[in-house]
Order: sequence, then structure tokens, then C-alpha cells
Amino acid sequence: MVATMYPALATNNAFHPDSRVWVYTAERSLSDAEAMAVQQHLDIFTKQWTAHNQQLKAGGELFANRYLILMVDETQAGASGCSIDKSVHFVESLGAELGIDFFNRMLFGSLENNQIEVRDINTFREQLRAGELANDALVVNTLCQTRQELEEKWLLPYSQSWMPRII
Repeated sequence: MVATMYPALATNNAFHPDSRVWVYTAERSLSDAEAMAVQQHLDIFTKQWTAHNQQLKAGGELFANRYLILMVDETQAGASGCSIDKSVHFVESLGAELGIDFFNRMLFGSLENNQIEVRDINTFREQLRAGELANDALVVNTLCQTRQELEEKWLLPYSQSWMPRII
């Protein structure tokens, strides 16, 4: 497996391993121009993201032109309900600007030929039943909650992921 199949934030040792993570999946792959614009917005947002007027140690990354990842190192200052709401509004606003839904949780990514392929739940289910995807196929774990999980469990065999519970 190639190292580039992991988000840079996963191995960013400037963030504590217990730093909180939120992963959003774009409904379609972003163009390189859109990806650059999203990354610029992420950089601006995370530099000014606060909780109760305290600067958060935060980072953001658009990975593989598909996954928007936000991270907060809560050893510095904790993300509050209001600051999390700010991040959700930021992602909603970004999606509206680009005409992209980042909140569809029924999109599933798997690693194929060193590329992440994303498909909707029905297509994923059909490919599993047809044997086109195996139980040991590496899938993207969008439920990572910490930097450590992002580093260690970003890609998991399908059978060890959360996906079989709903497919």
C-alpha cells in the first residue's frame, strides 16, 4: 500500500494523536482547480477557527480531491458545540459555493489499483454481491475520530469496517 493513500494530517506529528477528526465525503471528485480553492478555504478557516474566543490548533485537508478532513488538537483548546457548528456551517457554505454535497454518508470508498474509488451504497452492495469487491478489499474509514485512528485505520479491510452493519 502506498503512503500517498493516507491523508497528510494522519502523520502530522504537530497534532496530538488524540486530536479530534471530522471526515466529509464530496459527492463527486473535485477538479484540481476546485481542490486548490477548497484547500485555500480550509487553510483560512482553520487559521481563524476559535472556541470561546480561544484559537484552536486546527488543520484541514482535502484528500484525493474527495475527502474534506478537519482536525483539532484539543490539548491546546477544546472544540465546543459552537465551534463545531461553525465548522459544519463552513462545510455547508463551501459545498453550496461549489455545488457539492459533503454530507452524503452513503458514499463508500475503496482502494483499487492505488486509487480510491467512491460509489454509492447501492453500487457498492451490488459489487460485493457480484464478487467484484472482496471482504478483504480496503475501504476508507470515514468514521475516524482521532488523528491516531486516521493514521492507523484510514484504510481497513471491508470485513473489519463499520460498513457491513448497513450493507
